[in-house]
Amino acid sequence: MGDSDGNKKKIIVGGMASVLLVAMVVCVTIGVSGRNSGGDAAASNSGGGGVSTSTKAVQAICSPTDYKETCESSLSGANTTDPKELIRLAFNAAVNNIGDAIKNSTLFKDAAADSSTKDAFDICDDVLGSAIDDLKRAGDKVGEFDATKVDEYVEDLKVWLSAVITYQETCIDAFENTTGDTAEKMKNLLKTARELSSNGLAMVSDVSSIIGQLQLGNLGGSTSRRLLSEDPYWIKSPHTRRLLSAAAAPLKPNAVVALDGSGQFKTIKDAINTIPKKNTQPFVIFIKAGLYKEHVEIPKKVNGVVMIGEGPLKTRITGSKSYAGGVKTFHTATVAVNGEDFMAKDIGFENTAGAEGHQAVALRVSGDRAIFLNVAIDGYQDTLYAHNYRQYYRDSTISGTIDFIFGDSLAYFQNCKFIVRKPMDNQACMVTAQGRVDPRSVGAIVIQNGDITAEPAFLATTPPIDAYLGRPWKELSRTIIMQTNIGGFIAPEGWSPWMGNFALDTCYYGEYQNRGAGSGLAKRVTWKGIKKITPEIALSWTAGLAFKGDDWIKTAGVPYNPSFMQTL
Repeated sequence: MGDSDGNKKKIIVGGMASVLLVAMVVCVTIGVSGRNSGGDAAASNSGGGGVSTSTKAVQAICSPTDYKETCESSLSGANTTDPKELIRLAFNAAVNNIGDAIKNSTLFKDAAADSSTKDAFDICDDVLGSAIDDLKRAGDKVGEFDATKVDEYVEDLKVWLSAVITYQETCIDAFENTTGDTAEKMKNLLKTARELSSNGLAMVSDVSSIIGQLQLGNLGGSTSRRLLSEDPYWIKSPHTRRLLSAAAAPLKPNAVVALDGSGQFKTIKDAINTIPKKNTQPFVIFIKAGLYKEHVEIPKKVNGVVMIGEGPLKTRITGSKSYAGGVKTFHTATVAVNGEDFMAKDIGFENTAGAEGHQAVALRVSGDRAIFLNVAIDGYQDTLYAHNYRQYYRDSTISGTIDFIFGDSLAYFQNCKFIVRKPMDNQACMVTAQGRVDPRSVGAIVIQNGDITAEPAFLATTPPIDAYLGRPWKELSRTIIMQTNIGGFIAPEGWSPWMGNFALDTCYYGEYQNRGAGSGLAKRVTWKGIKKITPEIALSWTAGLAFKGDDWIKTAGVPYNPSFMQTL
């Protein structure tokens, strides 16, 4: 087929998509007007005592949301029946509301008496700004509907809107253990914004559901490209893929870091500072062996950064910031990744604050489509903050004590080892603490073909220390562990409560085809949130289906299994 034919097909498919979206809303609108007794379905926009068509369109677009009154109020001034425009207006309402919250939070910050509260407001300014960015890009792109790649199109929107909700939750979490009533004030400031953000996610999810029922996902054939997101950086750079997939190949990085002065830079920070603004290609930083005592941050919108070391035990980045040391958990990270399409290979990340440091993050990942291959992430409590968006970990090791993998990203771990370390006295250990708060959020921790083990010091302790697969940090916490070796030190109950009965009915925890002395299900807790994972459900949680678009992994030149794996 020639280019002209291809363009004609795109136009036809795009036109069909727009018609179908409008038809979808019209169908829902008819249902709404039918339920409004006494209403005149034929009423015009200009009056006549009936419900206007724009009002019915608003009711229709708000029908799948959990906060309908907030939704309809935010769109009360809309004078359109275009579903795409209504969704954009809903996103804009959330942007404006979050912007107002930021302005008001500045006033509260100025009045705050203690540094901990001021630090919390600083975190809010940061993460709420990111939430606004995600809402804006979702609004910009919502009109670019592509029926040839429905799953990828909708998933990008859902990932961004899930991140908006996570960012707002992160702001509120920052006020934990602060004095006064500022935490409650921030919750009140964000109440409407949180409802509007949840409504936006519901609208997008409902579009996905209806289009799926119409079976439109294969209109364009398997070779079509998604239109919403930029292609992953790895598609743009075959050179980078070769660097990642062939360890023996001579390196041609953009920057070399070496403690002994044999590279261009002695610190990783200095190398990052040389990345061009509006960079459009992968920027490869080769970090020679050494212990780098620095806190590294990949800034927002600095995308496509690739960090390659000489092995996770040879090239290590280390820090010791901790909550006990007066630093908010969000800011304790030795390495913080905020840019998109980040990749790390053959590097160690660590936080040496120890168990007594309490929350002390070695690696925080707040950027979309992040990939980690053969890395070590070592700490104690809160080692890996898998904060939001999509993340893929392969052939890596993560160690810690309490909640040492936490966050609300869609984080996938293949062939990874999880090492439980000895905590302080009278403490139990939990491998995961997932933080999902919205029923339509993409967030989940998925462990496939992993190895959950413990260090000798943990195993030698008498009496034995309790250890669990996870506990529900947030109300809709979601974790799936499958085809994984689970050591016998894991408590037979498997999962630990957070506090009392919190989230025991609303979490989603599942195990499938696991092995090892700790994998038995007979004595597992029987909460409502413990799910029986059938083969069909397990298949839906394999990476190729869970990500609903995995080109960003496939094109990166890293080992990857999109479906079930061969296990030992």
